[in-house]
Amino acid sequence: MTTHFISTEIDLQDNLQKLQLAIETELQKQGEPLRWAITSVDTEQQKVKVEAVVTRIT
Repeated sequence: MTTHFISTEIDLQDNLQKLQLAIETELQKQGEPLRWAITSVDTEQQKVKVEAVVTRIT
C-alpha cells in the first residue's frame, strides 16, 4: 500500500451534499481517501480545487 498526494478540480455543485458526493466519487477513482480539503473556489469557472491524500494497493 502506498500513499499519494493528489490535486483535482471538481465542478461546483448547487448544494453541499452534492458537492461532497462529487468530491468523494472523484477521489475514489484515485484510491482510498485518507483525508481531503477544498483549497480554493473559483466562482467564475464554477470549480473547486481539492487536495487529498489517498492510499493505493500496489
